[in-house]
Parts: sequence; C-alpha cells; structure tokens
Amino acid sequence: MSRDAFKLDVVSIRLVRDAPIYSDQKLNSPQAAVHLVGEVLCDMDRELVCVINLKADGTPINCSFVSAGTLDYSVVNPRDMLKASILSNAARLIMVHNHPSGDLTPSKDDIRLTDRMQKVTSLVGIPLMDHIIVGGNNKEYFSFREKGIMKNPCIHLAEDYHFMDWDEQLVAEKGEDAHEVHGRRT
Repeated sequence: MSRDAFKLDVVSIRLVRDAPIYSDQKLNSPQAAVHLVGEVLCDMDRELVCVINLKADGTPINCSFVSAGTLDYSVVNPRDMLKASILSNAARLIMVHNHPSGDLTPSKDDIRLTDRMQKVTSLVGIPLMDHIIVGGNNKEYFSFREKGIMKNPCIHLAEDYHFMDWDEQLVAEKGEDAHEVHGRRT
C-alpha cells in the first residue's frame, strides 16, 4: 500500500467568541447566576441549557448554550456540555436551564442529568458548582445546591482491577454481554 493511499485528516478545535453579553461580576450565589443569564432564558419558548464557565475565583469566562429543545424537554450530553469548559480552561462550571412552563420543579431527567454531570465533572476536574432552573418572570429559581440536594461526590478510584465497579447496563449497551438487557440478567 502506498503512502498516498491512506490519508488522515488533521483537524483543530477552536473556541469562537460571540458578542459579549455578560459581566465580570463574580458568581458566588445562585442569584448572581440567575441575574446573569436568567433573563435571556426566561424569554425563550423552549428549553435551553447553558453552561457558565468560571475562573477559580468565580469570575465568568463565558457562557455556552449547549442545547435547545422543545417546550418541555432538551437533549443534553455531558460531552457537549464540557466542550467549552475544557477549551476555556474553566476551573468550575454552573449549569442553568429554563422551564418555559414556569414550573421550577426538577424533572426526573433534570435530576438524572445533575447526578451524571456531578460525577463526570468531578472526574474531569472541573466541578459542577450548581444546576439552576429558571422560568416565568425570572424572580424565582430552583438551585440544586441551595436546596442541599447537590453535593460534590466523593469518587474513589480503584487501584486493583478486581475492585473496579463495572456498570453492567453500560456493558450490555456496548454489546459485550448478549444475555443482559437493561441491567438485568436474562
């Protein structure tokens, strides 16, 4: 096989700045984050999810709108949520999303996403400081941190492969065990 028969594209990833709409005010409370992006999100007719990337002192670096969904649902993946955080060299992040209905009660998907993002961000080293839900008139919000629901997880990493915690459902989804369906042995 000649050298010209196989070509591998070289790609680069760059962070592109949009027009700035946010201040340099430190985000040391849910109210500060709501003040920063809540008005933009509350005016939307569909769910939007954004990530505010922060410096170590809580100063915002940028805000990335990672998902635009429907009236009551938005598809979000940790990989997409962390892209701008990693490229921005963020020290921590805050998730904010809206509920166009005005009902600030977290859905099961909101709770699942918060739990997943806490674990993923802890492993990546960019801790999730809060997940805030806004809606309606932007005077009220729901903060997972403020409600005491969210705490940074203590993740223990195995030092011996015999003690690794394998997620059986994930293994089944990857097709490595044909006798297991959705975490149950068949």
